Amino acid sequence: SKYSKLIFRKSDAVPEELHQMVQEGFLALQKHNCFFQDLVRIKGKDFVTPVSRILIGNPGCTYKYLNTRLFTVPWPTEGYDIKYCSPQIHDACKALIKLNDYLHNEAVKALQGQNSFETEEMKDATVIDREQNFATSLTRKESVSKDQSSCGVPEDDYVSLKNRTSYNVTLLNYMDPLQMLYLKQEPYFGMGNMAVSWHHDEDLVERSTVAVYSYSCEGSIVEGSNEQSVKGRDPAVWHVGLKVAWDIETPGLAIPLHQGDFYLMLDDLNATHQHCVLAGYSPRFSSTHRVADCSRGTLEYILGQCELALQNLQTGSDSTSLSLKSLEPAVVKQVEEIHNEVEFEWLRQFWFQGKRYLKCADWWLKPMAKLEEFWRKMEIMTSLILSEVGKKEQTEKQRKEIISSILLVLTERQKLRKEWAAR
Repeated sequence: SKYSKLIFRKSDAVPEELHQMVQEGFLALQKHNCFFQDLVRIKGKDFVTPVSRILIGNPGCTYKYLNTRLFTVPWPTEGYDIKYCSPQIHDACKALIKLNDYLHNEAVKALQGQNSFETEEMKDATVIDREQNFATSLTRKESVSKDQSSCGVPEDDYVSLKNRTSYNVTLLNYMDPLQMLYLKQEPYFGMGNMAVSWHHDEDLVERSTVAVYSYSCEGSIVEGSNEQSVKGRDPAVWHVGLKVAWDIETPGLAIPLHQGDFYLMLDDLNATHQHCVLAGYSPRFSSTHRVADCSRGTLEYILGQCELALQNLQTGSDSTSLSLKSLEPAVVKQVEEIHNEVEFEWLRQFWFQGKRYLKCADWWLKPMAKLEEFWRKMEIMTSLILSEVGKKEQTEKQRKEIISSILLVLTERQKLRKEWAAR
């Protein structure tokens, strides 16, 4: 009852052809050295992740975790000209978009199944959570005619359901546990070696489903480990662990993951529970499909922000002299905040680990050059503000207002530049 929003499917539920495409894709990406360990920041300290990763997804999308922004290697998308470094990388990205579509459809079906089940349960329940699974209402209404929507649920509910399962990125993971000198032990339930500690996935659309396809390169090692210990899990087999967040009284759950199995964390499970990955003996790939919250994480968004900031820059008639249109404190503050955003959330995040993306595709190079050009103009805008503040025409009051509006932003910029230089 504590884990009802976890759906697990064995590999035989997935079409054989899809398994083959995806597994060949994993191996091709590994052969081209496309998996990288990330340098992440936890409580002000930098750590290299034991797991190697790559982000694949919609062009221009990013995904941020532990203060590190990953930039998608775009999967083939209509209307975008994407040049891959090799045909095999193209095929791998194509296989992953097919897996993405398959898992999206499975998630929609699973949520609809949950709703029917929950409606039955509700008849007996004494306490009803008003914030029941977001789509519970679907089954309470009479199903509408099939032609109104593709699965017989009211249109607005169907849209909501679709939005929370329309994965825009997949974070691929690879790890060979035998290459790891040290793996942390799971601390609460004695589940053994952890490849990834207990966590919630970050930066996701609220109540969106996470889908994970697992591929462990099982061979002779695993087959030799059939004497499963009665007490706990077989240490040779990879598992996903789940627990109720901030609760170690409720027993944790460890589910064995064999080659090609997948699982779905439906609705708010990622928020109410934590999960970890328990290492087996063989190397393992996984593809973790997510609805990343892209409100501030797409190329389109940051280019829009830059254009907004540059509206305050005026070019003189001789097209070389530059000046500011407005010295309104609110306007200059907004410009300086965007300046920080483009520098620390985009340019430094990209170039910090960005050269590695060129092993797959050069898609991000042009956008980054454009962002850099905008950033240079914003640097000029900062010096223009500072020289204006020093001019005699400014009254003491105006000067104070401008300085107090931008001082915090500039102090933050100074602090972050030192931090990034150290990283």
